[in-house]
Amino acid sequence: MARPAARPSDPPHVAASHALAAREPAVAQLLERFGPCPVGATRPRRSHFAELTRIVCSQQLAGAAARAIHARVEARLGGRVTPDAVLALPPDALRGAGLSAAKAAAIVDLAARVDRGDLRLGGLGRVDDAEVVRRLVTVRGIGPWSAEMFCMFQLGRLDVWPVGDLGVRMGYARIAGLDRAPSPRALEPLGERFRPYRSVAAWYCWRAVDASA
Repeated sequence: MARPAARPSDPPHVAASHALAAREPAVAQLLERFGPCPVGATRPRRSHFAELTRIVCSQQLAGAAARAIHARVEARLGGRVTPDAVLALPPDALRGAGLSAAKAAAIVDLAARVDRGDLRLGGLGRVDDAEVVRRLVTVRGIGPWSAEMFCMFQLGRLDVWPVGDLGVRMGYARIAGLDRAPSPRALEPLGERFRPYRSVAAWYCWRAVDASA
């Protein structure tokens, strides 16, 4: 199969997908089947606060369940996913939408920190990935995985390597022909060959899992 080549007119996410595929035959096959990685393809549909709320809702849940709970949370907030709206809710309202106590507390803590000015979400797009993660993990219930998903899908960062994600580890094993998924610690240095497109590599790791389903 001919290796796909990037063109000068390609948007960054397409150019990154083709650049990585030119170096990685397994990625080239996935690009042929699934198309370019969409990280950074479009402007965010939600505010930073609303997207972090969605990410908290989706932690450790399958897609359909996560979407259903997030929709109920949005409904409880009257469609206004803002710190003010969260803090105005009765204490048990988020639990009533189907969130665990830990997730409800995380969203309230996020809202309180933003409301007090302890966490300034508006400036996150101007700092590097490590600093974004450092700031976000100060929020109760937001760990490295949640912060990395925010970097990838909200900020459109192309070089994030979410080694704590099981799907990425499983997909890497399929791409690399390994018998088992590497541990997060083992996967960390294995991503070096994908720089500066580790987000793209992670997305194709997810697609490798889809392809084998």
